[in-house]
Amino acid sequence: MDIEQLMKAAQNVQEQLTSAQAGLEKIEVEGASGGGLVKVRATAKGRILSIAIDDSLVQLSEKAMLEDLIAAAFNDARSKADAASNDEMGRLTAGLPLPPGFKLPNF
Repeated sequence: MDIEQLMKAAQNVQEQLTSAQAGLEKIEVEGASGGGLVKVRATAKGRILSIAIDDSLVQLSEKAMLEDLIAAAFNDARSKADAASNDEMGRLTAGLPLPPGFKLPNF
């Protein structure tokens, strides 16, 4: 592969990554905690779309537990968003002549 081909390949990868970044905003994941009592919907880029709290949890005496469940649901959604992002980037880079150990930036 000569330098011109390498530059074209790099430009193609950049265009695919830009397109994939835009696509990540369209991929939605849902995290849950407390057996589904608290749910968080997020994009694969990590933007939180909504939080749903079961009515049974909305009691002042349960405030600390509710806060813990929200944090756990957020972390579950973020973990799933990271996995979806990694899967999408993996599909794009499959078969590319990247050097061993080459890491693409996280989005």
